[in-house]
Amino acid sequence: MSKKGTSWIVFFLCSALLIFLDQWTKALAVEYLKSGKEIQLIPNILSLLYVENAGAAFGILHGQQIIFLLITIIVLAGVLIIFHKTPIKKRYLPFLFSLLLVFSGAIGNCIDRQRQAYVVDFIYFRPIDFPVFNLADIYVTGACFFLLFLFFFYYKEEEFSFLKEKK
Repeated sequence: MSKKGTSWIVFFLCSALLIFLDQWTKALAVEYLKSGKEIQLIPNILSLLYVENAGAAFGILHGQQIIFLLITIIVLAGVLIIFHKTPIKKRYLPFLFSLLLVFSGAIGNCIDRQRQAYVVDFIYFRPIDFPVFNLADIYVTGACFFLLFLFFFYYKEEEFSFLKEKK
C-alpha cells in the first residue's frame, strides 16, 4: 500500500477513536449529569455540568440545524481536500494532526445535531464564565490555536504552495 493510502487509514482510525471518545463522554454526561447535578472537579474553577446546546458558542445560531449541517459539510470537504494535497512528510505531521482534530470535532458535534437537534456540552470553566463545552469543541478550538501557532512560528507560506497546485 502507498504511503498516502496508509495515511488515509491512520487518519480515519484516529478520527474514529476521537469521535468515539467524544460520543462516549457525552453519553456519560447524559447518564450522570442530566439530572442537573454539577460535579466540581476543581472547586470554583472546573466542573462538569450538563447543557443541551441547540446553537453554537454563546448561543449564536440557536436552532439553525440546516446552517450547521452545511457548514459542517463544507469544513469536512475542505479538510479532506487539504489532507489529500498535503505531502506525507515529517514536517507536515503537526498540520495533518490539526486537520484530524478539526475533522473529528466537526463530526462529533454533527452526530449530536443530527440525532437530537442539540449538542451535549458538559465541561464548565468557571473563572471566566466560559460557555459549557465538550471534547469535540476542544478538538476544534485546540486545532485552531495550534494552527495559528504553526503558521506564525513553524511554517513559511511557501511551504504550502502545494495547496495552490491543480491535481
